[in-house]
This record gives sequence, structure tokens and C-alpha cells, in this order.
Amino acid sequence: MMRFRKSAWSELRPYGLLVAMMLGVCSASAWAASNTLPEPGPVRKVDVPVAQEKTLPNGLRVVVAQRKVTPLVTTTLYVKSGAEVDPAQLAGVANLSASLLVKGTATRSAPQLAQAADALGGSLSSGAGYDQSRIGITVTTPKLAAALDLVADAALHPVFAQEEIERERKQTLDALRVSLSRPDRLARLVAARAAYGEGAYGHSASGTPASLPRITRDDIARLHQTYYRPDNAVLVFAGDIDLDQAVALASKAFGEWKAPATPLPAAAATRGKSVLAPIIVVDLPGTGQAAVASVHAGIARNAAEYYPGIVANAVLGGSYSSRLNQEIRIKRGLSYGAGSSLDTRRDAGTLGASVQTKNPSAVEVVGLVLGEFDTLAHTLPPADELTARKATLAGDFGFGLETTGGLAGQVADLALYGLPLDELAHFVDKVQAVSGEQVCDFARMHLDRDGTTIVVAGDAKQFADALAKAYPKTERYLAASLDFDSATLKPVVVKPPAEKH
Repeated sequence: MMRFRKSAWSELRPYGLLVAMMLGVCSASAWAASNTLPEPGPVRKVDVPVAQEKTLPNGLRVVVAQRKVTPLVTTTLYVKSGAEVDPAQLAGVANLSASLLVKGTATRSAPQLAQAADALGGSLSSGAGYDQSRIGITVTTPKLAAALDLVADAALHPVFAQEEIERERKQTLDALRVSLSRPDRLARLVAARAAYGEGAYGHSASGTPASLPRITRDDIARLHQTYYRPDNAVLVFAGDIDLDQAVALASKAFGEWKAPATPLPAAAATRGKSVLAPIIVVDLPGTGQAAVASVHAGIARNAAEYYPGIVANAVLGGSYSSRLNQEIRIKRGLSYGAGSSLDTRRDAGTLGASVQTKNPSAVEVVGLVLGEFDTLAHTLPPADELTARKATLAGDFGFGLETTGGLAGQVADLALYGLPLDELAHFVDKVQAVSGEQVCDFARMHLDRDGTTIVVAGDAKQFADALAKAYPKTERYLAASLDFDSATLKPVVVKPPAEKH
């Protein structure tokens, strides 16, 4: 890259506008000469290491994806329980428990843990999703044994100091209040309740304004004691390490970790019946934009339709050139971005779309979203469109494997969801094998209007009446009164006991 000295750049400044104009003319001329995008190149083979595994005597599963490109290793301990095990009315316990792992142990304070990781050239990170809790680090190969000792100390001996709990609670509540002032975040939370109802996937993984203050240290410690056990965990290594080395290190760091004699608690249902209307308005008075979110029941990660599903999502809204963005942003200028996502979890999943737009154009956007659903379900996508979207998926897949952290995450996905560890080596071929008919079949199954919920969050006075006129089965909520701990989104009214006479 050419770099200019400051004085030289000053001398060139008067010519900047002329250069910009010339570049603009050249760009316009090139576009006029050919208004079609170049054809996708041939599919490149992605070199993916096939992971190996061994289970320690205590039940801890060790999974290794060896890649000797650089002397780096990412190691992450995954506990196969996350927000789905949050007790009723205590949303956020799993997330708090995981976040607090790096905030002090029986022998190290939070600053001491951070300093020890920093001295190794790494940084401990922890957190939780719906299906897992995790803690991990990336270091150079010679530092791995010491780094793994830190991971084990943090995962097995957290102290859950009250001052750290209060600090983490306050930060989480502050972030939550900010996110709930955003129509897109509100729409997604409501859409999750519509998709999963009373099921364990329906609540917010980070907690709610009502649930977080209720959580006590005992709740956090109880969850950790119940679910953090070696027979409910996977230790993943990715990078410059082989299986024998990984097993030796894991045995030293985690060999004394004992599995309780008692079985894990029975898993709660992740999806329940939704009691919400098919069209939901969330009134956030005074907000400058509206968020439109759609949601439909999808698939679990290990479903047979996974590959048709990701290709269908890529066509619908998985990239800049996908249909939703083309129709809503590029053609009509109604949004800065429109997209879709296929969320696959252990037991269930969703397929949905999301768009932010001006409040007055919210009704139009709803119609456009539903129209794209119908088109994908009933019209075969052209071959060139499928080719382009598959190329995008293959490119994103390869890009995601460039780092040891990315490789570890992909391998962990297979291990956590019970998939073959050689699945990554076949990803591109399986994507390429998806047909247009399979895409349509998937869309018919998972985008039909009868099973779709649309949520519009924004300044309701600018669109609610028109939306109810176009879609009569509409229910309206005030954002400030939403109860995210309830499947109905309404506070539960507890009646006082009747007086005895």
C-alpha cells in the first residue's frame, strides 16, 4: 500500500475533486457498458481438518482439529447446557453463571485471572447461548498447558463473589435497557416468544428487567453445581496440537473433575404452543423507525433438511444480493438492509426475516416480506441465482475457518449437536448438491403464511391502523408494559385468596 507524507498529500489535495470526478465517470462508463455482475468462479475446495476425539475416564469428551499452519491453539470448554435450563422466572441465570467464570476463583481474583492470561499472550472469554455455556482462550502452542490450567481453574472453581455478581447484573441490566429502547431488539424478543411460546427457548438468554434482580448467588451456584460436570462437557482444541497431546493436557487439567452419581435433570420442553396473534404491533412512541420481524418454526441443527435450509435462507435474505435486500433496499430504498436468518438449535429452530424502515412504510414492507416468502415457496429459483448463493455460502464457510477460533467453533457445533466430526469436510459438496426443488420444498414447509408471525415495533400511531386494516388478526402492545417472562407478554395477575366466612 502506498503511503504519502503529509506535505506530499497537501500538494495533491487540489486535484482530489478532479480525480474523484474522473473515477466516477470511469465507473459509470464501466457500468453502462456491462450492467450484469460477473459470473461466479469455480467452486474452490476448502481444506478442512477432520477432527478426532477421545473420552476421558470421567466422561469429558476431548475433540481435536489439528492444523499446523501457525503455532497457535484455541481451546474451549463447552458445557452442554445454556439458557434453556434457566429456571422459570429466572431468565439469565446461565448467562450470568458463564460470564462470572472469569471474575474470580478460589485462588485468583478477577484481575489476577486477567493478568495471568495476559502474561500468556491470551485472554479468557466466557459466555452462554441457549444450548451451551463456554470458557476458552487462544495462545501460542508452548503456552497451552498453562492456559489450560487457567481455563480449568475458572470453570471448576468460580467463587461467584457478591460484588462481581452485582457488577455483572448492573452491566447486563444497563445493556438490556438500551436494547429494549431499540425497535429491532424489541421485535426480535417478541418474535422469539411467538416462535417458542412457553418453551425454554422462548425467554431472553441474557435475562429480563424483572428476572435479573431476582437472581441470587445461590441460584447461580446451584446452576453451576448441577450442570458443570465432565459427562456434560466437551473440551475442544483447534490448531497446532494432535490428539495424544490434547488428551495428556486435558487429563492433567481436568482429570480430577468427578462426575456426580446423580443423572442430569430432565430437559424441559424447548418449544411450547404460542398464544400470540399472527400480527403483533409493539408501540414504542417517538421512535424514528419501525422494525419488521417475521418468524416461523424452523429446524434443529441435526435435521435432514439442514442444507436445503441454509441454501433457502441464502436465496431469501442471507447476503447483500439476496431477494429481500434486492427488493426492499436496492429497488425501493425502503431500508438500509433487509435480511433473513436460519437459527438452528439442539431441539428446534426458526426461519425469519428482519427489516428496519420508516414508520409510514412499515405496512408496505410487511407485504413485501410476505410476498418474497410466497415466491420462494412456489417458484423454482433460477439456476444462476442458486449458483451465486451457493458460492456465497462456500466463501463464507472458508472464511470462517481461517482462524483457530473459527475452526474451533465449527468443530464444537458438530460435537455439541451430535453430528459426525467429518461433516465440515463435506460442507461445500452438500451445499452444491441442493436443488431448486429442495429449496422450494423447504420454503413451503417453513414459510407458509398460516405459521408465520409478523412483529412490527415502532411508533404505532404512524402505521398500526393501516396494518390492522390490511391484516385484521392484529394485536397491539405498549413496549413499556411488555412482560418478557410471560408467554402472553402480559403480566400475570395473581388473585388474592378468597376470604373465609
